[in-house]
Amino acid sequence: MAKRTYIIILFLIIIVTINYNYLDSKLQGFLIQEEKETIKVIRIVDGDTIDSSIGKIRMLGINTPETTTNEKYSQEAEKFLLEKIANKTIKIEYGKDKKDRYGRTLAYLYLKGENINLKLVENGFANYYFPSGKDIHYNEFKLAWENCIKENKYLCEKSTNKCANCIELREFGPYSKEFILYNNCKFDCELTNWGIKDEGRKHFTFPEFNLKAGKEIKIKTGESANTEETLFWKGETYVWTNTGDTLFLRDDSERLVLWQGY
Repeated sequence: MAKRTYIIILFLIIIVTINYNYLDSKLQGFLIQEEKETIKVIRIVDGDTIDSSIGKIRMLGINTPETTTNEKYSQEAEKFLLEKIANKTIKIEYGKDKKDRYGRTLAYLYLKGENINLKLVENGFANYYFPSGKDIHYNEFKLAWENCIKENKYLCEKSTNKCANCIELREFGPYSKEFILYNNCKFDCELTNWGIKDEGRKHFTFPEFNLKAGKEIKIKTGESANTEETLFWKGETYVWTNTGDTLFLRDDSERLVLWQGY
């Protein structure tokens, strides 16, 4: 009997040890669920911002295309929110910081237990975005983006340009003021009007430029004149944050060529 009891206890210890991270994440999720606050949605401002009974809320974990500049899929993102939560009572979950520098509340939005922020990423209307550092939701948002890529829809739609498989990203990391793109094909690649973006609002558009076969181009922040070896991301002192960021490269049709995060 004692031996059987010992085996059962040992088995339980092994199970708990193996599943510690899983149980810990579930516990955190339960605690967060208890902390959710109920609010009323007054107006949809754009794809990632709403007006509510507690004021403006900037949705956490995501960044959608800008409505004010009519970026591609901005209207679709806004329409998604309108259909989902307009004039409804929802719950919110705060993140690390309760307010942003503009005084807006930062929160995840929930309707009937469904994370609306996450749904925007899953459906290709937003990229994931964690400027203050990765929180407990980071992995599920990154996974949602990866699944969206597989679905090949909206912001996740892959480029069909013949050079989409030619361009490699090199020397990219935290607080880097420069990075390198390399053409691994045996033919030249026209990159005019291709675009590079971080997780947030920073955006670089290629001038008239042809990347020769087997050659590389360095892109760095600064105000100097462009050369054959270096293009300058003007108006920015830095682009990539130390808390984690992602580079998205799109072709001149705004389809995704590559993305890489850290």
